Amino acid sequence: MSTDVIDKAPVAPEVPRLKGKGKPWRERFFELSLWASLAVGVIFLVSLLAYVVTEGWPRLDPRIWTNFPDIIDPTNAGAQSAIMGTVWVIAFTAVYCLPTGILTAIYLEEYADPTRWWNRLIEINIQNLAAVPSIVYGILGLGVISRGLGFGQTVMTASLTLSLLVLPTVIIASREAVRAVPQSIRQASLALGATQWQTIWRQVLPAAVPGMATGSILALSRAIGEAAPLLLLGGLTFITFNPTGVQSQFTVLPIQIFNWISQSRAEFTALAASAIVILLVILLAMNSIAIWLRNRYSRRW
Repeated sequence: MSTDVIDKAPVAPEVPRLKGKGKPWRERFFELSLWASLAVGVIFLVSLLAYVVTEGWPRLDPRIWTNFPDIIDPTNAGAQSAIMGTVWVIAFTAVYCLPTGILTAIYLEEYADPTRWWNRLIEINIQNLAAVPSIVYGILGLGVISRGLGFGQTVMTASLTLSLLVLPTVIIASREAVRAVPQSIRQASLALGATQWQTIWRQVLPAAVPGMATGSILALSRAIGEAAPLLLLGGLTFITFNPTGVQSQFTVLPIQIFNWISQSRAEFTALAASAIVILLVILLAMNSIAIWLRNRYSRRW
């Protein structure tokens, strides 16, 4: 083909740009509505945090995490037993819940046959259990785990109950993370001679860690603030000792806050506000570790 033909080849006309015209009014109204909704949420959150910090500032000192509760002298009362109980319960909730949820997600996405009726039944139950109120899990834990299995009012009972509460969230988030891994990665690994489990362990799981970490953050963040199911399980509101194992009695910060806020004296209100700040600090520290792990694997993959 000669150069003359190439020079005379037709060129697609440029699409004229509309100048001087803004966005349609419906789009502008929708965008303003979104910004207004965001502003309302942020304003209420900042106001609530400011109120809690201001109310609890007089008691945000070492007494709150070194002293035990005291119903007679609130000036020397602390929440050491509740803080340690929260750490114990959430730690064992993660130990029970996260491996079970992740392995269930791997089975449902990589091994389960969707045409089998029992696999469809499992998926339906997981989706339904995600919307069950937490108080129902408290009744289940009281009747089956505490009394039926004979574990009593212990750290193990609380951890297992909270694990059942947040397990659907972990499973659903982990399934979405595994499903988001491109099929080309699996096919390339299998083509090089790797087995299905080696493909999952070496390729799929590392790529799905960021999404799984996000689901774990949401699940444990919900578990750490639950009080209703633990009250049904018999979580004590006044304990002057720290847990020593999974068979120990326990109290947690949400229960301790509920107890203090129910008192009539103003000193207990300041104690409750300072305990809320401590709970937020524990939650932020836990989430920061999970976010660091998520970002580390995101950069790698």
